[in-house]
Amino acid sequence: MPAEQLQARLDELRRRFSIPGLSVAIVWDDGRSWLGVSGRADVAGRRPVTPDSGFALASISKTFTAAVVLQLVDEGRLALDAPVAPMLPGYPLDRRITVRMLLDHTSGLPDFFFNKRIDKALQSAPDETWTPASSWSYVPKKRPVPGTVWRYSNTNYLLLGELVEAVTGRSLAREVRDRLLDPLALEGTWYQAVEQPRASLTTGYRLLPRSGGGVRPVAVAPATTVMPFRSVITAAGGAGSLGGTARDTARWMQALGGGKVLSEAMQQAMIGDAVATVAIGAEVPYGLGIQVVTLNGQTAIGHSGRYLGFRSVVRYLPAEGVTIAVLTNQGVADPSRVAAALLRIVLPKPEPSASPSPSASAAP
Repeated sequence: MPAEQLQARLDELRRRFSIPGLSVAIVWDDGRSWLGVSGRADVAGRRPVTPDSGFALASISKTFTAAVVLQLVDEGRLALDAPVAPMLPGYPLDRRITVRMLLDHTSGLPDFFFNKRIDKALQSAPDETWTPASSWSYVPKKRPVPGTVWRYSNTNYLLLGELVEAVTGRSLAREVRDRLLDPLALEGTWYQAVEQPRASLTTGYRLLPRSGGGVRPVAVAPATTVMPFRSVITAAGGAGSLGGTARDTARWMQALGGGKVLSEAMQQAMIGDAVATVAIGAEVPYGLGIQVVTLNGQTAIGHSGRYLGFRSVVRYLPAEGVTIAVLTNQGVADPSRVAAALLRIVLPKPEPSASPSPSASAAP
């Protein structure tokens, strides 16, 4: 385990990208692991990031929401190609929108977070608790025909959270806890604004330019028990409400990617759906709640996440049996670059082998 080399590279990358603080976990299917931290969880208080620091997972939360929905499909309580409208009568939905379309972002529903009016509403009252109906009110009315385009939209996962509650009679937070977090012993992960934090919290930062060059971190909101702040987390619902440690995030994706959460058939459907979304223009190959990308020349599955003040990524490389999670408390620098650099240390490309020397026995 090249621990010293990994830590030195991590520190160098944090300085290069002006990241206030970050936490990284690399886990192998054979049981090995490496945890690395660098920088500050709170700059003003000079509190360092530790392996037990929790970060807002943002859209990585979608993988948990999708897993609950896919387990319900496995149980016969939902069907991927069933229309959603009859199950959510409180929302005026096109009857052609299916569960699958919500999962893979082909429903055509625009993202309420992209509505220009919502930022002022969220940031002017950061301690307010939003309801799904509040978020839905910001969904634009103009929408393409369902199934004809791929458009990443938090609205899809807001509705999936509502769908879980309609089918089970219990909140998405409760289903995530009972189905996923507790069975997998993810003790440092929690549903924000519903459950109490289960890790020490980090402060999210904007990176603003300094007059003499470089950037300075400025906290996006006063410290509370919700990262980055309550209004945006409650507005997101099933699209982005979880908080957690890098260790748990890596272990989660290792379990999901490694087939420990879903049936084999549902696992194949989750990943295989990415082919269909690419065919209709997906910017990132996207399956049923999962991104399928290439990382350092290897196929990787996982998800990225971004909020004001937080940015994260987690990837599982099936061929190598390696998972990496990179969590940061800023929203500018792409943590995928950190992940790629660290993986080049633990998974170096093999040197090309020399041609074998001819031998007498091999001669014709």
